[in-house]
Amino acid sequence: MIDHPRIPLAGVIGSPVAHSRSPVLHGHWLRRHGIAGHYIPMDVAQSDLRQVLSALPRAGFVGCNVTIPHKESVLGLADMVTDRAALIGAANTLIFRKDGRIHADNTDGYGFIANLRQSVPDWAPARGPAAVLGAGGAARAVIASLLEVGAPEIRIANRTRARAEALRSEFGAKIIVHDWVQAGNMLEGAVTVVNTTALGMVGKPDFRVPLDALSPQAVVSDLVYTPLRTRFLDEAAEIGCATVDGLGMLLHQAAPAFERWFGVRPEVDQATRDAVLAA
Repeated sequence: MIDHPRIPLAGVIGSPVAHSRSPVLHGHWLRRHGIAGHYIPMDVAQSDLRQVLSALPRAGFVGCNVTIPHKESVLGLADMVTDRAALIGAANTLIFRKDGRIHADNTDGYGFIANLRQSVPDWAPARGPAAVLGAGGAARAVIASLLEVGAPEIRIANRTRARAEALRSEFGAKIIVHDWVQAGNMLEGAVTVVNTTALGMVGKPDFRVPLDALSPQAVVSDLVYTPLRTRFLDEAAEIGCATVDGLGMLLHQAAPAFERWFGVRPEVDQATRDAVLAA
């Protein structure tokens, strides 16, 4: 009798989730490393989340990614939560331990920083203020990571000021809140500028924040990756800024999760980008 090893499974949970490029990304890495595993999209309603998560480890899943609208909810369903996931208030990565316990982490901030460092090797976040547009879940991950790498001040503008004020109360005095109508002014002197909003994304309103105050020495990042080159990035490039698209963050945040699930640290290289872009 042949004893077949159990095939490791992983996936991404969200609703909707059919648009996710994560299955293509992880499938590429599984094939590259010759791993007999699978990564699938799972559209799970909020009301079914607890039941689904409890069943996945018994079905052979070693972990999963979590996307909208479940990133916050899974914190309350996990048995262990990392400090950074607790600080950000959301998890994007779950690891299912052999005893069935669920470990929740957030690698979005890591992915953001790794993308900037790979794209702009001489980026020095401690040299001056950062400016962050938006105050949602992605902004929380970006702010936490920028503070960790030494940004001396983080200016935030959000269409709903109260959400930005809430971030200041949580992350401390290095957070300076600006009104949305004055968002263009807060770019003056910033060495790092990040759009964490959906403005400029396919199907969303245009990004209309004026960039007149932007320094040509600034590093400008847009978390949007559909389209890959947004109007925001194009205008910043015309000013002379180094620009970083959002696809790299998606790729880099996935690498530590893949390693935890499948035991191999994948490389984020041009072939990886090409595979995801071709999907």
